[in-house]
Amino acid sequence: MQHDPERLSICVYCGSRHGERPAYTAAARLLGTTIGELGMRLVYGGGNVGLMGEVADAALAAGAPVLGVIPRALMEREVGHRGLTELRVVETMHQRKQLMAEQADAFIALPGGIGTFEELFEVWTWRQLGYHDQPIGLLNIGGYYDPLLQFLDRSVAEGFVSSAVRALLQVDTDPLRLLDALAQAARRATGADDYRAI
Repeated sequence: MQHDPERLSICVYCGSRHGERPAYTAAARLLGTTIGELGMRLVYGGGNVGLMGEVADAALAAGAPVLGVIPRALMEREVGHRGLTELRVVETMHQRKQLMAEQADAFIALPGGIGTFEELFEVWTWRQLGYHDQPIGLLNIGGYYDPLLQFLDRSVAEGFVSSAVRALLQVDTDPLRLLDALAQAARRATGADDYRAI
């Protein structure tokens, strides 16, 4: 599957578990459905379990092309999704993250664990350093990320993160609203007049 320049590709980072609250699963499903209904494309970590599987299944059911990228060593642990539009098996986590980033026009993090945190902060760091200019969003479901956001604000107050870099992370509780904001930012970044998805 080649990156379609007319279809906005959303890279989603999220947990390989469901978490303790049903709201997390519901949000993953809603995000996947919305990606499909808007004519967008999903890029994600290729798993068939937890929130990863939920967002992929919902996107597929809503008609979205879905690219999964998974390291060979995780094919069994994360149960590689065999029903995707395309599943690419790579050798390392570095290759996984690089390929996902190369295929994305924007990034969204759902609730997840340390893998999700690491992916979000890495792509945010790459943006700070100028390696890409794609927008980054955080879907804050049920206040899950409230303590992290408070800490990020403290890092600004303590002089370790600039307010401009802090502002690069767009935060919302509503998938449609967040997708719309990221789509607008992606259009500005690429200079595109429009995406077929919007």
